[in-house]
Amino acid sequence: MSLRERVALSQPVGDEVRKTTCYMCACRCGINVHLKDGRIRYIEGNRDHPVNKGVLCAKGSAGIMQHYAPARLRAPLKRVGPRGSGEFQEISWEEALTTAAEWLGEVRHKDPRKLAFFTGRDQSQSLTGFWAQQYGTPNYAAHGGFCSVNMAAAGIMTIGGAFWEFGSPDWDRTKLFVLFGVAEDHDSNPIKIGISKLKNRGARFVSVNPVRTGYSAVADNWIGIRPGTDGLLILAVVHELLKARRIDVDYLVRYSNAPWLVIDAPGTAEHGLFARDEEGKPLVWETVTERTVPSGTRGARAALSGRFELGDGRYAVPSFHLLAEKYLDPKYAPEAVASETGVSAETIRGLAAEIARVAFDEEIFIEQPWTDVNGERHQGYVGRPVSFHAMRGISAHSNGFQTARALHLLQVLIGAVDCPGGFRYEPPYPKPISAHPTPHGKAEHFGSDKPLSGPHLGFPRGPEDLLVDEAGRPTRIDKAFSWDAPFAAHGMMHMVIANAHAGDPYPIDVLFLYMANMAWNSSMNTAGTIRMLEDKDETTGEYRIPKIIYADAYASEMVAYADLILPDTTYLERYDCISLLDRPISEPDAVQDAIRWPVLEPDRDVRPFQGVLLDLGARLRLPGFADSHGRPLYKDYADYIVRHERRPGIGPLAGFRGLKGDRIGRGAANTRQLERYIENGSFFSAHIPLDAQFFKHANQAYQDFAVRMGFFDTPQPVTFELYQESLQKFRLSAQGLRDPVAPDTHRRQILDCFDPLPDWYRPFGETLVDRAEYPYHAITQRPMAMYHSWGSMNAWLRQIHTRNPLYVPGAICDELGLTDGDWVWVISSHGRIKVEVARMEAVNSSTLWTWNAIGKRAGTWALDKDAPEARKGFLMNHLISELLPPREDGSRFSNSDPITGQAAWYDLRVRIEKAEPGEESEPRFAAIAPTEPASRPDELRYGQEWAQ
Repeated sequence: MSLRERVALSQPVGDEVRKTTCYMCACRCGINVHLKDGRIRYIEGNRDHPVNKGVLCAKGSAGIMQHYAPARLRAPLKRVGPRGSGEFQEISWEEALTTAAEWLGEVRHKDPRKLAFFTGRDQSQSLTGFWAQQYGTPNYAAHGGFCSVNMAAAGIMTIGGAFWEFGSPDWDRTKLFVLFGVAEDHDSNPIKIGISKLKNRGARFVSVNPVRTGYSAVADNWIGIRPGTDGLLILAVVHELLKARRIDVDYLVRYSNAPWLVIDAPGTAEHGLFARDEEGKPLVWETVTERTVPSGTRGARAALSGRFELGDGRYAVPSFHLLAEKYLDPKYAPEAVASETGVSAETIRGLAAEIARVAFDEEIFIEQPWTDVNGERHQGYVGRPVSFHAMRGISAHSNGFQTARALHLLQVLIGAVDCPGGFRYEPPYPKPISAHPTPHGKAEHFGSDKPLSGPHLGFPRGPEDLLVDEAGRPTRIDKAFSWDAPFAAHGMMHMVIANAHAGDPYPIDVLFLYMANMAWNSSMNTAGTIRMLEDKDETTGEYRIPKIIYADAYASEMVAYADLILPDTTYLERYDCISLLDRPISEPDAVQDAIRWPVLEPDRDVRPFQGVLLDLGARLRLPGFADSHGRPLYKDYADYIVRHERRPGIGPLAGFRGLKGDRIGRGAANTRQLERYIENGSFFSAHIPLDAQFFKHANQAYQDFAVRMGFFDTPQPVTFELYQESLQKFRLSAQGLRDPVAPDTHRRQILDCFDPLPDWYRPFGETLVDRAEYPYHAITQRPMAMYHSWGSMNAWLRQIHTRNPLYVPGAICDELGLTDGDWVWVISSHGRIKVEVARMEAVNSSTLWTWNAIGKRAGTWALDKDAPEARKGFLMNHLISELLPPREDGSRFSNSDPITGQAAWYDLRVRIEKAEPGEESEPRFAAIAPTEPASRPDELRYGQEWAQ
């Protein structure tokens, strides 16, 4: 295609072009929406947008069919038939809001704990969290515990940031890129753009993933690892680097807690904690004067090994001493881990050698003077051009937190965090743990008609910050921040329905969900969850979960199980705020946020959920939503975005602040702020000064910039915490040496899993089943053409995936006599499914897999009840229990990471048996009565979209 032809394609095809932000995945790309006669004719990428620079994938282009989808809800609904029947009656918004306010008001007055408010993949969590805090319930979180909290928590606790929305590889300079467990739906356009840069420059790309699809298919090297063993592979690489002494010692001493002294006093309450001075500053051993001095003492030469007397009779060792002892153990040698990981010792050793070679032999130096937070002047930035990226593949295991920590440990050891060519922070990160709140939700934090005393989510500093009562029982319905999952920084949405059904730790009265398809693909044990939603109390005849309010734009499976439906708009009909308070679109060199705005007005009786939440907040007279007379503080969400302040001058958006719109970060509300965003392509960008762009964790210029922007009120430098003192505090509690003492039921698990140094243990889903009886791993991936369940009902995208076979390694096919199109039973310790198979060679030899969220329940999403997604599509979820098998004492824990509560989707072990040929996958569920009119078309054609 010639340049002239390429440009011609971007000429307006309608009457008007409106620039907004895509919502077909979480990349938040800029898009140009072409309108003609008031309807969308074309969606293309915005070439001026900093995220995608004009690139747009199939999902983004198919936003037309997302907007005109027959699955759109069209009016508020109240249930008139049994739950699950899909029998509803349309009602007015006034009736819907009055009903919701009555239900919510009664609970708030009686016992605010009895409301559980959880949201799915929304992008307005700063608002929903604020609303829940003002309401006063401790039971709020978003989808992160179901998705990737291990990535976020491990990164923030170790290096003050993480992958995905907190940082990215230095695509322009990296020479070796290693990708762990990333399916192609995540960060899709930026990763594709980045990989193309690598290919153009001849940089090497290595992918570690059990399945070779998407990104892995174009990698220079594919390492087909066995699921759940990434951490062991990483620590074997660490072993090799330590043996070869290929680590950046200067970087470790300057920026990590490697030299901090760890008290060596077994049997005492301070064993394994850091030695500190009277002001609480960690101590290091100064090798010249041979005495302890506070960390950061200018000119001090800190020891990294040795055992030193503290002066009070106790001894201590640098944390790096413990680190080296641990990972130099022969059990981490490549030969020792090869069988477990499925990766040869030669490959592991080669990966370690290549990381070391590129990091140290191909060092980058950028001449740009800068000053660190200790006042030392540097002439430039030293770069280690090795970068990593990871996501759910390593996160969704019960050992995922420690695995993610291990990857950050590897980055720090080679000096590749926020340097040229390495992983780079995206503002407002990095943030030390001290800049994050502790979680709120203890009994004293809430009461009748009162706001919660602080934010729900945060990071405990130790067992004293757990949300448990005097008897040690959880105060949250999902048991987040309890002994079950102390660092559940994103909550545990996957446990809400099961716990509420069981009344453990207490029953609830109202379940309020937004964009959370808990009756289908957003739950483990899907069939069991459906039964829980339908189950009634034998004595009263009432549902065990009495009232369910659900908000969504589409007729998902969850709609049928709600009592009250609040229909949302599509992303092209509302304002959204992609905020620095929440999930911004920043890049390493720039602070950025964005908005969506109504490029079209709704043609149905629907309202933006954010506006509905503001309305309910005012009706309930919640502080921050209504004045003392009960009048709404904000007329709508656009007004909230502009005028709301978390601190003086700090609001949801950082751009165009001040009375004249000439302030950034901090400034008074600007009545034209949203207009300015729209004029600017619906985004805002402020470049970081050159002397502040790298080493942000210890760069004084960046810290000052962050204060000016309003990220902090005072500088907040980050020390990389390779050794986690907070985890050691829990181990001391489990040993009975520290108050509060861990309950007997949890002590073994804490001692086994809460190692203060990154560790590897076999996932629970494997240790608690017979591995010989269930010899294979079973995992899912999201395809590049889909994103969560809402993409898989899109008329255009359905032409790519209408069903999902089970992909089976060739060797297993040969053993069982399977060919493409055969049917098998897939059997776990929890359940069984019947599915169609397809042979695949480019997959780990013990791993079965399929595409996630393609399977649909008949009658939902406005699809024909005989659509292939309902007949041959399937979910792996039916095989996964939300609870682990009973332990020796009969106790059962959630199927989650024991540290963060991350849902352990990928721990699943199965066997397969050849089945009789069939036409439909099993299990089967009765079709749900459709919520949309019967005039649904048999075909949906571009330009002839179905209008309700």
